[in-house]
Amino acid sequence: MPKALHRNKVVRSICCFADKFDDSLLKNLESVRGILLKSGFEVQTKRLCLADEPIASMDSLVNDDSIYLSAGSVERDAASSSLAHFLSSKNTSFNLDLNDGVFPEDVELLQKIISRNPEKTFSFAFTFSNRKSSPFFPSADFQQIGFSIGLQSTDLAEGCFDLKGWFSRMRIVWDEIIELFNKHPDFLGIDSSVAPLFSGTSSLINLIKRLHGSFDKAVTTDTFLKITDFLKSANPSPAGLCGIMFPCLEDFELAEEYDKGNFPIERNIYLAMHCGLGVDTYPVGIDESPERILEILRLLRALSVRYNKALSARFVSDGKARIGEMTRFENQYLKDVKIRPL
Repeated sequence: MPKALHRNKVVRSICCFADKFDDSLLKNLESVRGILLKSGFEVQTKRLCLADEPIASMDSLVNDDSIYLSAGSVERDAASSSLAHFLSSKNTSFNLDLNDGVFPEDVELLQKIISRNPEKTFSFAFTFSNRKSSPFFPSADFQQIGFSIGLQSTDLAEGCFDLKGWFSRMRIVWDEIIELFNKHPDFLGIDSSVAPLFSGTSSLINLIKRLHGSFDKAVTTDTFLKITDFLKSANPSPAGLCGIMFPCLEDFELAEEYDKGNFPIERNIYLAMHCGLGVDTYPVGIDESPERILEILRLLRALSVRYNKALSARFVSDGKARIGEMTRFENQYLKDVKIRPL
């Protein structure tokens, strides 16, 4: 295997799924991590998604801040009653399933998170027609016991000036993971979603600009459709979402496009519908109209229902910035921008 490819094999997440916590889950996580490290992978995070553990008890389960926890998809009443515990938790995430409809109290929940502990907006999302067994938080949801693996596949595109070369590298890495775990009884599969981060080789927009010269131009080509078709058809063991993420503030070069006015909410939804997974780490001002947020959530739900498509919405706020002001997230994973109206 080429050295550049070996160097860029990055696993964003290993996630073990279970109904209840057990110490064996931690051993399984470390065992899987060890196998990947021995095979030349970089492993960024270890995660647990626990279906039947209350949010209130999550922090007490694991005495290790490096392990991220999720309660998966929760019902509206449980989200409301657990809010105080969620806001005081360290590494706990969850998503609110809105398949039954979107109501003003759902937006009120987001507003409470923003006003009481805005850092936790990073750990919360609304979901529609969610897919099970994705290792990516906060959309992860339990279906069966086991573990799945999610990659930071943008790094594999280093030096590529066409999709064919990138696809070839992804296929090699997927096959290698299958070879490592195809006989493991708990292996659920690979979430082949493109999960960009920061800038340079790990940014999807960096690759897109190499291919097309500009993000603006690429939006009206079939490039993103080709990527999604490959992610879904070529993955030998799919699990979870298997699409393109457009994390507005985590992909720093996408955040720059947002700052230039090239990534308004309607463009985000347009891209999500034909190849993406929803609205992700999208900045919202503390003075944004609740009615406007409600409209967007209702649109996402309607589109999800019509096309039977998994979509999510993760709006983030620093709890201070209004529309027209710069954010101050103090979060290494979020690039500060000047807030635009939805």
